[in-house]
This record gives sequence, C-alpha cells and structure tokens, in this order.
Amino acid sequence: MFFIGVDLGTSAVKLLLMDENGKIEKIVSKEYPLYFPHPGWSEQKPEDWFAQSMAGIKELVSECDRTQVKGISFGGQMHGLVALDENDDVIRPAILWNDGRTGKQTDYLNNVIGKEKLSKYTANIAFAGFTVPKILWMKENEPENFARICKIMLPKDYLAYKLSGTFCTEYSDASGMLLLDVEHKCWSKEMLEICGITEEQLPKLYESWEPVGCLKPEIAEELDLPRDVRVIAGAGDNAAAAVGTATVGDGGCNISLGTSGTLFISSRTFGVDENNALHSFAHADGNYHLMGCMLSAASCNKWWMDEILKTTEYQEEQAGITKLGENTVFYLPYLMGERSPHNDPEARAAFIGMSMDTTREEMTQAVLEGVAFGLRDSLEVARSIGVDPKRTKICGGGAKSPLWRKIIANVMNMKVDIIESEEGPGYGAAILAAVGCGVYPSVEEAAKKLVKVVATEEPDPELVAKYEERYRKFRKFYPALKGMFC
Repeated sequence: MFFIGVDLGTSAVKLLLMDENGKIEKIVSKEYPLYFPHPGWSEQKPEDWFAQSMAGIKELVSECDRTQVKGISFGGQMHGLVALDENDDVIRPAILWNDGRTGKQTDYLNNVIGKEKLSKYTANIAFAGFTVPKILWMKENEPENFARICKIMLPKDYLAYKLSGTFCTEYSDASGMLLLDVEHKCWSKEMLEICGITEEQLPKLYESWEPVGCLKPEIAEELDLPRDVRVIAGAGDNAAAAVGTATVGDGGCNISLGTSGTLFISSRTFGVDENNALHSFAHADGNYHLMGCMLSAASCNKWWMDEILKTTEYQEEQAGITKLGENTVFYLPYLMGERSPHNDPEARAAFIGMSMDTTREEMTQAVLEGVAFGLRDSLEVARSIGVDPKRTKICGGGAKSPLWRKIIANVMNMKVDIIESEEGPGYGAAILAAVGCGVYPSVEEAAKKLVKVVATEEPDPELVAKYEERYRKFRKFYPALKGMFC
C-alpha cells in the first residue's frame, strides 16, 4: 500500500510517496511563483498550487502500482486567505501567512476588541499573519470582492476541495485563523460576528486523520488513480511536521527550520500563556500544542547566501566557521517582521556589532545564531509557564546543516534529535493518510512506530555558557530598536 503526503509550502509543493512501513519511495517537488505586489505584501495564486500539485502527483505515481495508492493527505502553509465565489472561482490571489498589510486590522482586534476577549473566544490574540485580519482588510479595502465570498478556506484545504469536492478544514490549521474556539473545537460565533461572515461560509471541521471523501471521478481519471483513494483532512504545516517527527502525545518538542521557524511543544491538555506570546492550537494527534513562530528562519540564510553573497555553496560558506559562542556580530532575524514573541509586523532585520575586521564568516555565523536566538525567545516564554523540554527533534531545510544543529543545541541547551526522514510536513501528511486509511489505530502510535532517531546533537556545557552570555545581549537589541524600523 502507498500513501501520498503533500507539503504545500511557500515556494514549492513537495510530494512524497510512502509505503505502509514508513519507507519513502519517491519525492517530487514543483515550484510556483510568489508575488509581492506592494512592500510587505505576499500573495500566491491558488490555481498554481493545484496545477503543480496535479503535475507532481502524476510524476510521483508514474513508476508505482497505482492500484496500491490508498490515501492522500496534506501539510500546508497556514493562515492564508483563500476566498471563492458562488461559482467556486478564486476571487483574488491568496494573502499569505507572511503578508504584513494588516497592521491596522490587527491593532483594531487587539486594542479595540481587546486581547482578553480574543483569548477568551479563540485562545489566541491577533497577529498580522492570521486569517481574520486578512478578512477584515478585504472587507475594508476590497468591499466588492468581500461581498462575493461564498467560501473561505486555507491553502491546503483548497487542494482537498479540488480533489474531493468536500468543503473542509481541520482543527490544527483552523486554530491559526482566529475564528476557532480552540479549547472547544468549534467556530467562534463572536468572531464570526466581528468579521461579518456566517458559519455557512466556513468549511466543516474534521480531525486531521479523518477522511473527508474520495477523489472526484474526473480527478481520479486524470491522475490514473483508483476512485476510492481517500482524501484525508491533513494538518497545518507545523502540526504535520510534528507528526512527521513523532512530536505527539505529552511533552514532545520539535524545532522547524523552514522558511519560517517554529518551536512546537505537544500537550495532552489545553493551555494558554497569560501574555499570548505563544500560540495555543489544536494538534493533529487530537490533542493540543503550544507554538512559537518566527517569520524568517531558513529564509534568512537563503537571503544572505542568494541575494547578498550571490552563492549557492551553503556548506562551503559555513566551513570556515569555527569560533562558536565568540562572535561579536549579532543579527536580528526580522526580514518580514516578527510574530512570536514580539508580534511586530514593522520589525526589520539588522546586523549589529560590525567593525573593520569583521569577516564574511562572522556575518554568516551571525545569521545562523540570530535565528537560533529568535527561537530561544519562544523557549523562554514556554519556560516562564513551567514548560521546559530538555530535548527536541529538528526538521526543515535548515536542519540539514550540522553546524546549525550544533548552534541550536547549545543556544537552547537542549539535546537535538536528528531523525531518519527530514521531510517534516510531507512525511507527517503521509502518516495521517495511513491512519485515515485504517493502517494504524492512532496518529500517536503510527508516528512513534514509523519515525526513527538516527543521531543526537548534545549541548556542550562550555558552549552553552558562552551562548548564554551572547543571548543575554541579543535580547536587548529588539527593545532598543523598536519604533525605529522603517
């Protein structure tokens, strides 16, 4: 039996084919454009997601026994606003998770509606990347488009809808909309009223492993797949990545170094930190999780390498970095503003502490360390409420760097487990598909059976002490510069 995991990312869709024993048979990636129509805006065309996903699935199954493909599921970029009209046509390009246009709407929600009410209704406060501020922006700035809305959905749910015909979402991804009562797992009537929308405009809610239907006949025919292939609800990318790293059950931890960076802590019980600096979301295993999200993680390194140094030799650039914990150059990783814990869409990246003898290697090292320090900010919030994990899994493109893993382990003072598959959301989605097809009784059992740790990066006490001193300096820079970014 085979299961397809679809990871709908910001730059590309990555698809993998997994057998029932967790072995990855094939991986395919298809890119699509990202549009920045104004400074701070970030959009994509949902039609591109679907076209490239269809092309990717065809290539993925081209050499396997298609009759053995049993299920397909998703891990997708969160928070994006996809709006369809009564004819199921996309009304406007999707406004993405890293879009910063909604400062006015975010301020209205947090300061006029009030953070206390928002937390009561949804367990979270408003962040510029969340879906509700985008809905309010559309209502205010594109009233004609807003009036045409028949269906509101998230990016991966657009794929599920196109494949199955079912208007659906699931709790982990819906948690990041600011429309879901996370504790009680239902749409918040108060938030619907604030947005001026109805529950009929929102999808039906599922657990991440639940089937939402099967492939539509015309889709099955085009893909040359059986009509009874199940479409499984899936999960937001971070929850899917957590499944793909076996960060399930109680007290698990995962760090993702993708385009964005996350600190993800799983829990069997619902909880909220009093300042709402961390997100309190439902998890794909049926439980809950706390999550800190920084908007630019591996994308900081990509920007530095591709745009500034004009090189694709990432490993070569890191080879000369040897003096860990002693760098006098600091980097603030806020290329697209920041979410956790600062909630500041106006924050911007900066290098601090350069001198005439600053080297290329020191600046590259500062970028890697700046991302690690940004993740440490979220860990400090978790520790402040008594949640203090001692080890973590790691995934995402940045996790392929041994140097970056070492920096993470020592900045966080945590053991960092490296897993056999680094495919995060796509692998987690395939696991969800296997559970949804009845191969495994639960997400937790499937993940813990299929995910294998192959190595561990241990923190070095001497380096931990050095990085502790560097972090104490790092955390002073944002408060000092806040309000000066432009």
